Amino acid sequence: MQTAFSPAQLQDPVLAEANGILRTCVHCGFCTATCPTYVLLGDELDSPRGRISLVKEMLEQDKPANATIAKHLDRCLSCFACMSTCPSGVDYMHLIDTGRAHLERTYQRPMGERALRWLLGTVLSNPARLRAALALAPLANLFSGLLPGRLRGLLALAPKHASNTTTAPGVYSATGVRRMRVALLTGCVQSVVEDNINAATIRLLNRYGVEVVVAKQATCCGALNHHMGRLAPAHAAAAATIRAWCAEADANGLDAIVVNTSGCGTTIKDYGHAFRDDPALAIDAARISGLAKDVSEILAALPLAFVSRRHLRVAYHSACSLQHGQKITAAPLKLLQGAGFEVLQPAESHLCCGSAGTYNILQPEIAGKLRDRKVGNLEGLRPQVICAGNVGCLVQIRSGSAVPVMHTVELLDWATGGPAPRGLA
Repeated sequence: MQTAFSPAQLQDPVLAEANGILRTCVHCGFCTATCPTYVLLGDELDSPRGRISLVKEMLEQDKPANATIAKHLDRCLSCFACMSTCPSGVDYMHLIDTGRAHLERTYQRPMGERALRWLLGTVLSNPARLRAALALAPLANLFSGLLPGRLRGLLALAPKHASNTTTAPGVYSATGVRRMRVALLTGCVQSVVEDNINAATIRLLNRYGVEVVVAKQATCCGALNHHMGRLAPAHAAAAATIRAWCAEADANGLDAIVVNTSGCGTTIKDYGHAFRDDPALAIDAARISGLAKDVSEILAALPLAFVSRRHLRVAYHSACSLQHGQKITAAPLKLLQGAGFEVLQPAESHLCCGSAGTYNILQPEIAGKLRDRKVGNLEGLRPQVICAGNVGCLVQIRSGSAVPVMHTVELLDWATGGPAPRGLA
């Protein structure tokens, strides 16, 4: 793709990077076949190719974003299926991030939109605030008919109860000889709504000689705010997490940082890029990115021993952040198959379920169509269980399916001697 940035513009490292990405694109259109919004809407501006053109126009002309540009960039799920398809290797992830940051700087959204985004970024990223909000949800449900549509959708997604356990900061000792020492991100949303995933992860890792540390200040990776283009709060949360893990690594050593929410994992693995120009954090951020591993990567390297379990048909949903963001596809399948489960993969497995961080709240109509399409493909396999490696996907799919939905590690913990997951007990 031809670009026309001036020499002065190219002195800006952000624009120089965008220029390099744009020039990689050959406008072939392969990305349109796997883009969920283009598949649903058929609008070129709701395809990666169309969004690339919008970002190019904004950045080249130093043009403020407008309502039309905001609409089409906001509709992007950041699922990165386009990157898995692109024959030219276009770095769409970092280009759309640059476009969103420019949008947030130059376009003033309507007041209600700004308030909702602030609310989501402030509450969801803070476990204490989220727990308090969920405690108020039953009361809010009494007045749901008076609420705007998207707030009603948010209430519908809220779990009936927060987790009845909380994974406290501290060290969880390995059973027997210690093989590894890792830090675990318990997550902001996950620690409140699905802390059973963290408990299963710790039990499973401890069982095979992995000592797990949960650092007190490492609670939010910044992904939720980052994907909304709110870079200041995103980087503040990420910086606190980076410092907490570096302090732990320096004091006691870490072999890896384990992430059991793939949406967070994709962001953490990109810290080195996000902080590349930060003189205070560039080295530490790159260090943390190098240590970060999805939980399936760690488990694949351990000698798991599976106890006898009843036969289960398990439909595996490959989260976009895992298959497209981190390029991890084989490890979860092999682990589940090794445990003796009959693992089934749905049609259109490359398409997003519509969760995508806060997308199912901000774009409920599109997200609902994607969820129904995904659930239809999963339930068409007639599974007894649906599993995935990302908490957002679990909440989204569960909202449209009566089949038990759980995290991959919950099944693996059960298969190696742990308790039966909720829904299978």
